[in-house]
Amino acid sequence: MFDDETADYLVVINDEEQYSIWPARREENLPAGWTTVGAARPREECLTYIEQVWTDMRPKSLRLAMEAQAR
Repeated sequence: MFDDETADYLVVINDEEQYSIWPARREENLPAGWTTVGAARPREECLTYIEQVWTDMRPKSLRLAMEAQAR
């Protein structure tokens, strides 16, 4: 389902600012806690976008805790 190169996908993000892709045809079944980022597009475009914007793979809560500890 997530490797169909001919289907359109959505980039999705959760509250921890972690990214993934989701089949556009199943948008109504998006898991709780995930929201879409932009419009549906080909799988490779979604993956390229994620690679460009998700530069820190740590969950948001961990990043914030580490920042607070550093202060």
